[in-house]
Amino acid sequence: MKLDQKSKGNGWAFLPLLVFVFSYLIVGIVLESQGVDQAFYQFPTPVAAMLGIIVAFFLFKGSVSEKVDTFVKGCGDDNIIIMCLIYLLAGAFSTVAKAMGGVDATVNLGLSVLPPSVITAGLFVIAAFLGTSTGSAMGTVGALAPVAVGFADKAGIPLPLMLAAVVGGGMFGDNLSIVSDTTIAATRTQGVEMKDKFRLNLLIALPPAVITVILLLFFGSSSDAVALEGLTFNVVKVIPYLLVLVLALVGVNVLVVLTSGIVVAGIIGIVYGDLTPLSFSQNIFEGFGGMLEIFLLSMFIGGLTKMVSKAGGMDFLLRIFRKFVRGPKSAQLSIGALTLATDAATANNTVAILIDGPIAKQISQEYKLDPRKTASILDIFSCVMQGLIPYGAQILLAGSLSEGAVSPFSIVPFMWYPMLLLGFTVLSIFVPYADRILCKRPWNWEKGKAE
Repeated sequence: MKLDQKSKGNGWAFLPLLVFVFSYLIVGIVLESQGVDQAFYQFPTPVAAMLGIIVAFFLFKGSVSEKVDTFVKGCGDDNIIIMCLIYLLAGAFSTVAKAMGGVDATVNLGLSVLPPSVITAGLFVIAAFLGTSTGSAMGTVGALAPVAVGFADKAGIPLPLMLAAVVGGGMFGDNLSIVSDTTIAATRTQGVEMKDKFRLNLLIALPPAVITVILLLFFGSSSDAVALEGLTFNVVKVIPYLLVLVLALVGVNVLVVLTSGIVVAGIIGIVYGDLTPLSFSQNIFEGFGGMLEIFLLSMFIGGLTKMVSKAGGMDFLLRIFRKFVRGPKSAQLSIGALTLATDAATANNTVAILIDGPIAKQISQEYKLDPRKTASILDIFSCVMQGLIPYGAQILLAGSLSEGAVSPFSIVPFMWYPMLLLGFTVLSIFVPYADRILCKRPWNWEKGKAE
């Protein structure tokens, strides 16, 4: 879309998106005040988006047919459809790989080679690999938090620190993984390839991860013996995760990567008796179903954003941005700040990216930001805030799995990785040390792709 530099836009046109965000936020706050578990995750996001869509239909000018046409065009945008297909395949891969024992094999393999004296740092590393492999920080926390709880007393290490190591590692993986919904949303909203975003993101995320490991080695080491008994695993069951990672890094189309991962995981599961051909197909469909919410939300946000943009809402927001943005660096910081605020309001990093993605894309076009860097900024800042809010799903789950031993608020001060990640990301904006990897394939704005 070509931006109109003189257009003031229409401030009221942005109201439907605000209705979506604040309805979700208000319901979460009310439920939290009533003591409801996982309060910010009780109100289905597609329903909250529908409230914004209804407001848009009443607020915007034009016939109902014209508005429906605009909405459907937004839902059917090429990037939205591809994003939804990737979601489905990612869900199927994660479900099949878990069903054939991939998660248990990965966890037990990591624990079996882990020196007991460095259990806390080791849990961070295992969580980082598991999160990158599965694309799910929640799944990572669910698998490893009970391990952290079991080891905490035996090792004499504060439980909040151990749980923070697990959550931090999971957030590292969620931020980088090609099967993560945040990565899918960030890359598709900016129209960039996952391998480019992964490589750039890794250069930004690796230094804070290394520093976190060093801190955990120093503050989370134990002189007490920790029993690691009964750990059984089959290294073959880790192969699907490694296959997906390698194929993605060498640049194979992500749809092919995920399909290959599903097939290989299914074959391994059938050979070792964990799956039958029928249960394999059922797990694929179960994986599809697990992505229904984010699938619907992506389409609804795509349609709503198209309506808001046509009515002048994006032009209005850009006019506001121009008052504070003075160049590429401040533009990147503005995108980051907007993402932090949106994630704080919604407590959902994928939702934050879906809302801010179209806005970030227009800012990138106007200030000639490399969209691969923009995709990384969206994903990183959303994951940073998600790892620091005590009402975020990952920290809430870690707290609940401690069986009341710790509160989510006691975990946050030990979330060193998100804090360091924020610092290094800001540094990478002012001192673009990671951007050198993008220089090998400069972005061509006329063609809309890397050379």
